[in-house]
Amino acid sequence: MAVRTLRRATALKALWSALTRAGATSGHGLGEQLRAVPRMLRAALTGRYPGLDRRRLAVMALAAVYVVSPVDLVPGAVFLLLGVADDALVVTWLAGALLSEVDAFLDWEAARAGPAGRTAADQPDVVVGEVVR
Repeated sequence: MAVRTLRRATALKALWSALTRAGATSGHGLGEQLRAVPRMLRAALTGRYPGLDRRRLAVMALAAVYVVSPVDLVPGAVFLLLGVADDALVVTWLAGALLSEVDAFLDWEAARAGPAGRTAADQPDVVVGEVVR
């Protein structure tokens, strides 16, 4: 139990570190990025946002499940430091991948809004293969 708690604490620390670094280096604030995640997921799953395919989403979901699941490829009870390091590595990759995708999505939204400053919600959604009425 103590190993699992240590593993989760280390993973959360790595996540926080990745989030704060990414928010400082991008043009978008961390709060704006976090608020954009549901919009990005919705747009990607409905096919409106071409920058994120379902395979990449699936890999990110598997990484999140791996971190929160009690099953571990490198057991922390046997290999204490390595058991924590693999989770930290997965969390760091996941945070970096998610934030880079959100940055690209926010840039896509801004480009789509155009010079009039309209938001993406104001734009009509066109999905290839769907009938527009």
